[in-house]
Amino acid sequence: MSQENVEIVRSKLEAAKRRDWDALFRNSHPDAELTTPAGINAGTYRGREECQAFWEDLTSAFETTSVEPERLVDSGDQVVAVVRSRLQPKGSSGEVELRTGFLWTFRDGKVASLRLFAKPEEALEAAGLRE
Repeated sequence: MSQENVEIVRSKLEAAKRRDWDALFRNSHPDAELTTPAGINAGTYRGREECQAFWEDLTSAFETTSVEPERLVDSGDQVVAVVRSRLQPKGSSGEVELRTGFLWTFRDGKVASLRLFAKPEEALEAAGLRE
């Protein structure tokens, strides 16, 4: 099941890059939670409507977004994604590059929660792993 979870995360990251909300929320529990750190509209969002509103708001400031997994780590019912994002703000030719961590938790083969971390090592640590 865990390799299946890794593939689900990979497909969700691809969907996020395309801003394909239906694909992003496929294989998610209806009550799935998204928890974000300080500085990134901090809070907990529940269900597709709130979670999608978060992603739409976040990506609306950017002309282009690229979300590339550097590493996907299986940890049983969790998958840690070390992610490199490249974002081009609207009205700018510049680009912002971030390296962050995502911790996906699965229940019954579907995403139950996603926690975002400012640093990849924080996501690994939250899953009981090390860089």
